[in-house]
Amino acid sequence: MTFNHFSNKQIAGQRLMVGFEGKELNSDLKFLIRELKVGGLILFSINLSSPEQIRELCTSAQDYALSCNQPPLFIAIDQEGGQVARLKEPFTRFPGNPSMKTTEDAVDFARITASELKSVGINMNMAPVLDVPLENNLSVMTERAFGHNPEWVADMGSTVIQSLQGNGIMAVAKHFPGIGRTVLDSHIDTPFLDASITDMDATDLLPFRAAVSKQVAGIMLSHIRYVQLDQNLPASLSRHIAKVILRDQMGYKGLVMTDDLDMGSIQKYFTIQDAIRHILDAEIDIALICHKGPDIESAFETIYSSIQHSSKHKNLAFQSLYRIFQLKREYNLT
Repeated sequence: MTFNHFSNKQIAGQRLMVGFEGKELNSDLKFLIRELKVGGLILFSINLSSPEQIRELCTSAQDYALSCNQPPLFIAIDQEGGQVARLKEPFTRFPGNPSMKTTEDAVDFARITASELKSVGINMNMAPVLDVPLENNLSVMTERAFGHNPEWVADMGSTVIQSLQGNGIMAVAKHFPGIGRTVLDSHIDTPFLDASITDMDATDLLPFRAAVSKQVAGIMLSHIRYVQLDQNLPASLSRHIAKVILRDQMGYKGLVMTDDLDMGSIQKYFTIQDAIRHILDAEIDIALICHKGPDIESAFETIYSSIQHSSKHKNLAFQSLYRIFQLKREYNLT
């Protein structure tokens, strides 16, 4: 399938990765695929029971997309191990990144996780966490991070990326440009970080530079407001952070996506329409909306309208679509 003849609605839908309720191909999920033409799904506990059920859900969703003349879907999950692992037993339970002591631990985690994800039809893992919590602070990421040493985080993260992707699962490094310094949870409100690019370069950004060098499939932006990098917008909406720093300065060519736009750090300060407009201006490829609700349809309509009425946004949309399709082809989804 080629995207050269895509309608504007198809182009708009490919820019969305969404959550939904239910454990089967129900009417809501069909609507997302058929009418909003979404390019990706993200699974949570509400969607999961047994391996057989998950496999049937993923297979039926992909088959339905094909029947609607849509390209195959990204199907993503957060399977970091430890605190954040959506798949429970009989899937392998890992203690999490802080417990990894050697690169062999990282290889084993990624190899086994990739095999289990592939077995049920999931093709993207929202991992690894590349945040570097500072020692002796109350970082929200301490229990999810590889450790306090940026070189170690870079080595372990790179190993996970290589092993996941070498075994056929797209890795998504998070949360750019790093939330290890923050103590406020962005699920609730917007954390502010007053650190210079020089301060962050030797610590927070080091693991992401390593991820870029390993050609990580995706990078997820944080909802933190880095006031010395962008005084007005969080990273997930910031052109300076997503385009200037990540793409232009660090040379990243892969998929850039937001964190969940349903989080309090976004919802308290931006309408979904305004958030999407910032995302489009920032040349971010995919907007992530993890919960059922009117925001998904509003986001679709905003993207669609921008493509309809702005040649600039349509040209940028084709650039994003190229990156999306390049990745789907690389992982044999098209």
